[in-house]
Amino acid sequence: MNKKKRLNEIYKRLFSYFGRQYWWPGNSKFEIVLGAILTQNTNWINVEKAINNLKKGKALSAKKVFDMPIDKLALMIKPAGYFNLKAKRLKNFINLLFAEYAGRLSALFNQDLTALRQSLLSVNGIGEETADSIILYAAGLPVFVVDAYTKRVFSRHKFIAHSASYAETQKFFMENLSGNVRMFNEFHALIVRLGKEFCLKNKPRCGLCPIRRKV
Repeated sequence: MNKKKRLNEIYKRLFSYFGRQYWWPGNSKFEIVLGAILTQNTNWINVEKAINNLKKGKALSAKKVFDMPIDKLALMIKPAGYFNLKAKRLKNFINLLFAEYAGRLSALFNQDLTALRQSLLSVNGIGEETADSIILYAAGLPVFVVDAYTKRVFSRHKFIAHSASYAETQKFFMENLSGNVRMFNEFHALIVRLGKEFCLKNKPRCGLCPIRRKV
């Protein structure tokens, strides 16, 4: 079986085993963007707490975050960890949004994928994974998000090298999948689930892995 067929078979196996993941959680595109920035170096439970603080404070909008003093923003997102740093990163993004796109996500997202990615990567504190998460989940454009779980799972299964870069790993998926936004979305979420429950960093549960056994 060639790599393309194997990759699609893995997707089918994971979907059959775990079911739909309903990722990325968020009631608006802006909430998804905030979540993508806040989830850096923390777990989603803590991100939810930070976002709920913004909701309770009626501050879950680009304008509210733009107008808010950075020290107040930092306190509101404290549960997400590294709150002073993340407040700066949120402000950096919001400042770009207002300086170049009149504060409108729709204007930011009304670019082709390459231009949008360049805009996001120009923001201090937004790296490739965060940018691609925003592009896929908030803008709805077809880019495959690569994270530590992706590299771990697919290097262990010999699809990519352990030393593969973000770009090399992403290229492998983009070249061997259909380019469908929904599939990219679901596949990434399924890989994260697999990494958390089976393909652990230490003591992986290989004998129970849905990729290895029939489901």
